[in-house]
Amino acid sequence: MSGKVFLLEDDKSICELVKCSLEMQGIEIEYFNTVGGFMRALENERPDVAVLDIMLEDGNGYDVLTKIKHKYSDVCCIMLSALGSETDIVKGLNLGADDYITKPFGVLEFSARIKVAFRHTASAMSSAYGIDVDSETHEVKLNGSSVKLNNKEFRLVSVFINNPNKVLSRDFILNSVWGYSDVESRTLDNHIARLRRAGFTNIETIVGVGYRMADFK
Repeated sequence: MSGKVFLLEDDKSICELVKCSLEMQGIEIEYFNTVGGFMRALENERPDVAVLDIMLEDGNGYDVLTKIKHKYSDVCCIMLSALGSETDIVKGLNLGADDYITKPFGVLEFSARIKVAFRHTASAMSSAYGIDVDSETHEVKLNGSSVKLNNKEFRLVSVFINNPNKVLSRDFILNSVWGYSDVESRTLDNHIARLRRAGFTNIETIVGVGYRMADFK
């Protein structure tokens, strides 16, 4: 199994245990013991799954979860915490967490939950409007025919597929694909234009807001 996990956890022994367990299964993992280091890394690379401790020296995992879901909605988030009351768990899920694991935890169960998260991430990006997206091979098919896209174009299509028929703001798209919104305005427009020429004519411009992927007309 391939995939990338970011772990935000300030207990080094837990980090080493999780890292060893996942790497034995072919899952790449990078861990961070500070919120600052984690967020800086997230600006440059988007993992498939983010595992977040809650009580951290320089921040709170709930706040990190909220920021991730606002800027990078395609990242699957799992809370990992000693806070195991029903109130704590419900709070995490209500903030957008995809799963919640309480400490202490079993390594086998933890690995199984990561695999489930990978499957859910892949299935969420599978298809809509006759567009099929393979998150592992980065292959995109339109009505059964392969379409050659560069990395940014692939990520754009993935964002639209994950948010079918939703109006997406320019900032949301730029943050999801480029990792920040301070990008030359024409950059996004040019990428959208290339996608339309490649056959994705169902990407609509919503004047003054952004774009939406809807049914083909």
